[in-house]
Amino acid sequence: MNEEKRYRLKKDEWDLVDKYREDKKNNSLLQDECNAAGIDINSVSMYWYKSQKFSISARPNQINQTDFLNSIEELISNYAPTYPTIDYPKKEDGHLLIINPADVHIGKYADALETNQNYNIKIAKDRVREGVKGILRNAEGFPLSKIIFCIGNDILHTDSSLSTNGTSKGTPQDVDGKWFNHFTEALSLYVEIIEMLIQIAPVEAIHSMSNHDYMSGFHLAHALKSWYRNTEAVKVDADPNPRKYFKWKNSLIGLSHGDGAKTAKMPMLMAQEVSQLWADTKYRYWYLHHIHHKQRYKFMSSFDDIGVTCEFLRSPSGTDSWHHQKGFTGSPQSKAVEGFIHNENGQVAHLTHIF
Repeated sequence: MNEEKRYRLKKDEWDLVDKYREDKKNNSLLQDECNAAGIDINSVSMYWYKSQKFSISARPNQINQTDFLNSIEELISNYAPTYPTIDYPKKEDGHLLIINPADVHIGKYADALETNQNYNIKIAKDRVREGVKGILRNAEGFPLSKIIFCIGNDILHTDSSLSTNGTSKGTPQDVDGKWFNHFTEALSLYVEIIEMLIQIAPVEAIHSMSNHDYMSGFHLAHALKSWYRNTEAVKVDADPNPRKYFKWKNSLIGLSHGDGAKTAKMPMLMAQEVSQLWADTKYRYWYLHHIHHKQRYKFMSSFDDIGVTCEFLRSPSGTDSWHHQKGFTGSPQSKAVEGFIHNENGQVAHLTHIF
């Protein structure tokens, strides 16, 4: 059947369909039908319109991603605290500190009887606190004028709430507690860390989408963004782009989880996606995650001139049952929180707190 004829309705029929597709709270026809049948209109997720020629499925009150996120921000804004203005001292030789607690996996469970080590929500939060404080102690000799706090990167262990307790793709996991506990514990941890960091310098929290919590981690980042809506001392980049870039003096820095584009492609992706920032900088870095252990690659534009450094970061997360069975336990120094100091000469310090 010709597509034009197949969907050709009379004007008055299309008008009726459009009327049925209006928001169900304002749709008097749908409301009248629900009242007559004793149905709560808020429970209606779809209905059918039938004309002489067609039977059409309609979904009232559809909400897109932007509207959903705006509703979250509006809800949280009613409870977002107001922070006093912080007058940070100006520093002539200001440095950037990047703190990157990677792959924390809040909600992961491991029992020492099976894996030689315990891991749960409490241990995960304690390690992030300890790791961040350790990085700050190591950074005391540097005048800091800004802090990048890397968020996301499998901060949550699962992305489903039902019996599977699975990742974003449904891979089952051993978990400690319920999914909503994981979310609220992660949010409280992030708030605690950021309020520690803003005592030192302004903070920008940058979210990286990741494979264990692709949706829930994204929602967590937006919750954090709403939490700090009333202060200029904290900025939160909660956008879902898998690759984030920022410039600090002569450094171009990229952040990504590390499970997407191949490592060999990262330098040219940086050069193509932010070509102006590439041209304006001398030193270029990718800080990657996902594999839980240290790997460093240097891509050279000439023999002595390093064009891009790609560095995978260690994780403070414990080893679960599956990884222990497969022998993916790592070395004694594999569990850590890492940080980096940048100034006009690029990365000038690599800070590590080992567990």
